[in-house]
Amino acid sequence: MLNVDIDRENGIAILKPGGELSENDFIAAAKSIDPYIETSGNLKGLIIYVESFPGWDSFSAFIAHMKFVKEHHKSVSHVAFVTDSTLGSLAENVASHFIEAEIKHFSFNALDDAKKWIRQ
Repeated sequence: MLNVDIDRENGIAILKPGGELSENDFIAAAKSIDPYIETSGNLKGLIIYVESFPGWDSFSAFIAHMKFVKEHHKSVSHVAFVTDSTLGSLAENVASHFIEAEIKHFSFNALDDAKKWIRQ
């Protein structure tokens, strides 16, 4: 399950995985985020907030994840990985080669710091 909270005042979407990610999680996330992007033009930031990365439940979920990134990366100016998972640092380094947004890794207890970084 992937919970999506949108802070409309600050233009920040917070994605909170609650277990292995499924293909439907990314379809639902797009349905939550796309209307905001359509009305505002973009997101100031996207925060992935999870203590440790749960992985995907299937290869099709991984493909749906990559499709979600491809379809949304130009509409997001900042991406924060707020996690204690070692994948946070890896994602920061790897994703910077594929997406236009500024990317930064924060520890799991630094959600407020990530929001502040996006707002500035």
